[in-house]
Amino acid sequence: MERRVLLKNIFLLAITGPAAAAFAGPSARAASPTRPFHHFRLGKLDLTVVTDGSLRMSPVQPSFAAGVPAAAVDSLLKNSFRSQEAVELGINILAIRAERRLILVDTGCGAGFGSGSGWLPASLADAGMRPADVTDIVITHAHPDHIGGLLKPDNSLVFPQAQVHISDIEYKFWMQDAPDFSKSSLNNTDVLRQIIGSTHAALKTLKPRLQFFGDGDELWGCIRLEKAAGHTPGHTLVHIFSDGEELVHIADLLHSDVLQFAHPDWGFYGDTDGAQAAATRRKVLAGLAASKTRVFAYHLPWPGIGHARKKEENYEWIVEGYPIPG
Repeated sequence: MERRVLLKNIFLLAITGPAAAAFAGPSARAASPTRPFHHFRLGKLDLTVVTDGSLRMSPVQPSFAAGVPAAAVDSLLKNSFRSQEAVELGINILAIRAERRLILVDTGCGAGFGSGSGWLPASLADAGMRPADVTDIVITHAHPDHIGGLLKPDNSLVFPQAQVHISDIEYKFWMQDAPDFSKSSLNNTDVLRQIIGSTHAALKTLKPRLQFFGDGDELWGCIRLEKAAGHTPGHTLVHIFSDGEELVHIADLLHSDVLQFAHPDWGFYGDTDGAQAAATRRKVLAGLAASKTRVFAYHLPWPGIGHARKKEENYEWIVEGYPIPG
């Protein structure tokens, strides 16, 4: 017994961070609040992925693949060694250091979704960044799990020095008296009314900080914005580039690596226009697969980096692996 305890203690001393906490068990995890982060270079840019937590979608249908036979959905999940009860959505936040700028792409959920999310400020601190250091925030679209982290419960700013950049199309859509959701499965639901109300209120509060961009605009010599409508009218892909290297932040183009790469036409209940979202998925995936461009995904499993690859008539997600955490 003593020898086994000694060996365990030696092993724990040899590893640090999240790996040590995972090995040590629940009591050790509770004692250490450190959350994982992933740091890498893209040309001259320093990039860091931090986590805002996760969201659980249960049951799988009709959140995903509404109208598709349940047996087909269950079979794909089972054969992919995934739960048939729920889809777990990661909330991966990308931070970009570009000379004197610290840029975030989206801000997570904030305080509105419970303790399983809203971790962004703490995650930034774990990675050596402070909210006050953030100079700019690029918003891919204005759903609450992307802009919720901009404001505290008292409506004060989480990132007091940051300018917030959002598509002019997206802003105008949400600030209408009655945004058009006639092509959404959320139409005329209490959930949608809550989303519209909270998004409208947040954007109104943030108006003095907002800067608007259009399709194809470039920012700071390292970011290009591309409209990819369907999930929302102004839903935007963020191309990050430096020294001939590129990473495409696909935002909410897909919410499941198992279901939607294999079946881009299988929709997601949060899409504003389901048919347009499916067409956009197919178009963007075709381009990413053909160009072999590296991808960053907001909602796919941590840390959300990989490639789209053609597989028969559809696609598959190839995760980029790392020999050690960090």
